[in-house]
Amino acid sequence: MTEERRVVLQELAQKLVPDGDIALDLLHTALIHPSYVQEHGGMTNQRLEFLGDAVVGLVIANYFFCQYPEDDEGKLTQRRATVVCEEALAHAAERLGIGDLMLFGKGESAHGGAKRASNLADAMEAVCAAVYLSMGLAPLEGILDRLLGPELQMVADGYYGDYKTRLQEYVQACDHGQVVYRLQDSRGPDHAKYFTTEVWVNGERLGVGKGRSKKNAERAAAFEALVHFGLEKKH
Repeated sequence: MTEERRVVLQELAQKLVPDGDIALDLLHTALIHPSYVQEHGGMTNQRLEFLGDAVVGLVIANYFFCQYPEDDEGKLTQRRATVVCEEALAHAAERLGIGDLMLFGKGESAHGGAKRASNLADAMEAVCAAVYLSMGLAPLEGILDRLLGPELQMVADGYYGDYKTRLQEYVQACDHGQVVYRLQDSRGPDHAKYFTTEVWVNGERLGVGKGRSKKNAERAAAFEALVHFGLEKKH
């Protein structure tokens, strides 16, 4: 590992856990995409990703278990699925600038690997595994609470579950016409966009949703449409 690389990793470690003690060799491995190893040899981040997937799931499951004592297994599962998913983890990685720190092969790099959601989500899980192996579970609770804050707030506001599918199925079953989502507005820099989306059914606007991604904005808009049809209640 070069001295320049070490400095960059130390900066990332400080962002994750100020004054913490994250092993830089683990953090380095967490950011190595398989395409890089195909060209240069060494170890990919896939083993760390495997562990990180379980660790992140445990931390978030415990958070919801404690936060929502009245929820049954089904609701807890829906809440967790909204946060522990590729989209949310990719956004968390973007907030840390992980894409710019990853090592890719030439082909993957040339085709936008640093911005690909699957790569970012995998690296985020691998980074979480590096933190866990270095310092245990406790620091991860604060890290994930901070980096997944918008998604956790969305769940707290009641926007979780597959509202888009439910709306589509209801509209088709009742022959209400076609569901159309229209992007109304997007603001902010590329790494922190905020989207506003409308949902129209049979030519009528039935909901407006906001979110940190187009998908989350559409999900929130679909929830509003379900409220209109009496299938959901405002939280």
